Amino acid sequence: MPVTDAAKKRAPALPPPKLTYHRLRKLVHFGCFLGFLALPFFDLMRFDIPRQRFYFAGYELWISEFAIIFFALMFLMFLVIGSSVFYGRVYCGYMCPQMIFSEASITLQNRLRRWINKHFFQWPAKQREIATHVVFLAVLAPVSVFLAFAFISYFVPPRDLFSRLLAFDLHTAGGISGAAVTLITFLDFTLVRQRFCTTVCPYGYLQGILGDDNTLLVHYRDEGRACIECKKCVRVCHMGIDIRNSPFQIECVHCGECIDACVDVLGRLGKPGLIHYTWGEHGETVGGKEPWYRRVGLRDAKRVIVLVILLCYGSGLFVALSMRRPVLVQISPVRATLYRLDGSQVYNKFHYSIANRGHARAAVVFSIDQLTAAHLTIAQNPVPVAEGQTVQGDFEIARPLAAAKEEVEHFRIAANPVAGGAGDQFPMTFLSPPQRSSQ
Repeated sequence: MPVTDAAKKRAPALPPPKLTYHRLRKLVHFGCFLGFLALPFFDLMRFDIPRQRFYFAGYELWISEFAIIFFALMFLMFLVIGSSVFYGRVYCGYMCPQMIFSEASITLQNRLRRWINKHFFQWPAKQREIATHVVFLAVLAPVSVFLAFAFISYFVPPRDLFSRLLAFDLHTAGGISGAAVTLITFLDFTLVRQRFCTTVCPYGYLQGILGDDNTLLVHYRDEGRACIECKKCVRVCHMGIDIRNSPFQIECVHCGECIDACVDVLGRLGKPGLIHYTWGEHGETVGGKEPWYRRVGLRDAKRVIVLVILLCYGSGLFVALSMRRPVLVQISPVRATLYRLDGSQVYNKFHYSIANRGHARAAVVFSIDQLTAAHLTIAQNPVPVAEGQTVQGDFEIARPLAAAKEEVEHFRIAANPVAGGAGDQFPMTFLSPPQRSSQ
């Protein structure tokens, strides 16, 4: 067959991209899934409701440490805001657990359907579809239990939750919550899936407020009218939209699947794709020859301010965590009785509270500084404290009445950990009876 002139003039096909957005998304999905499991089990971020603890970056924060918890929550909040201002709905397409698990459930169902159609092709189509649905539900049931277990582990210690699961606990708050989350997860992955993103999730609507002309989005550009109407970009879209209509559709999660589809089809014709990641509707496409700070999203003063605020909260959080002591000691005088006399001795009473916020046993030794001829009267010194426990008690400081020069004398009580580390100094006052001059 002779070669036509049109075939001779046809442009050679463009080489396929080394890394498609689909492959990148799946790698990010897998990493996020591992992170979803690791956060509660390694105490990287977890709210322990029964014990009133907040675990962050390996630190066990008590409810009394509100300043650190405040910095942690503000940092996470501005991290979400900053990612929305810079990169739009990329979180939805790449890191949102709802999207990750919804796509995984759809992929599982499609693979089961292909497997059953391949191995049981002699069955009627309706029976094969019923078999696919039954097998899918049978696989999804234990998966829902596992995911619910991982989610509840953010609020209940995993070891405690596992014992409740083995005992089929349905009468305590943890057991009831686990059963409810399992049911919700099962219904979500069978009935709701991406409908959640367009009906319930507020993040897409919030993004409409946070985004501007420099926010990253997926944009269709066809000034030369090169579109061949293959509609593969529509077929691969998980949200069922046509990106050519608008880049601001609330259903669009900026996943980039349509970019891969357009590059794949037009690349076979020797043409570049028509859909791109761009900085705003009229901005440059991602990957252009720009300074590094513009390539990462620092394109105006607004983004610099957001980044500075994020760095301030992150620095404050880092400083607060670095200054945190695993053993917290508090001492206060007991002034229900100003002092107690016993012969030639005068006694002042004090109350102590020792909170061991670390992961090992600790002990604190008390001592007196700047108060002559005084000694402690305490049940045991040093005072042992088990990990995660708070010990409270009282002690007295005794002093000869003859050594009292004034009615109120200032001194310090030192509290030092036995295992080493920084101790605390507490300024206190010692009260004595008034000295009467002899007539």
